[in-house]
Amino acid sequence: MPSSLNLAGVFHDALSEHLTIIRRLQSHQDEFERAAVLISEALSRGKKILWCGNGGSAADSQHLAAELVGRFRRRRSGLASIALTTDTSILTAVANDFGYDEVFQRQVDALCQPGDVVVGISTSGNSKNVCAALQKARQIGGKTVAMTGKSGGRLAALADVCVRVPSTDPARIQEAHILYGHMLCEWVELATCISQVLVMAGGAD
Repeated sequence: MPSSLNLAGVFHDALSEHLTIIRRLQSHQDEFERAAVLISEALSRGKKILWCGNGGSAADSQHLAAELVGRFRRRRSGLASIALTTDTSILTAVANDFGYDEVFQRQVDALCQPGDVVVGISTSGNSKNVCAALQKARQIGGKTVAMTGKSGGRLAALADVCVRVPSTDPARIQEAHILYGHMLCEWVELATCISQVLVMAGGAD
């Protein structure tokens, strides 16, 4: 094994890089809050959240959709949220008939309505199929949120809010994306619970 490989440093280096990037997220609080408000307000109006991404970002899409439909920390009503990454029949049919760049766009065309929110997750910000999905959502009258790396890529221009991670390393960006996602879910859940309490209090009068 080459002596230049420092296996003992893998843990320390990854943890150090991760913590540095996570601390830098504090300077991105404004864009995070704008995304959280946009998603919360859409759900409060009976709209839905559609998620898309490739690879690890596909897994994040499914994870975060599940947190909203199920629950994050609190018991509350289910929230309308769909991952566009899960139906293999749709994905393979659209990829076969139209090309892989349209696998999310076609679903947005079918499912998105004005006021819905499409969230595109891409570490580079340049995934063609994710860009196409956000572009289609805007044509329909939907709102768009992007979760990207440092530059924002092409998605930055297609998103109403672009939540950037200040890194160019895909692994570190993905780690921060799931933290962002969990914070979004907690924000939405708290906003939903507060809204439900206010409705109940108003009904008691």
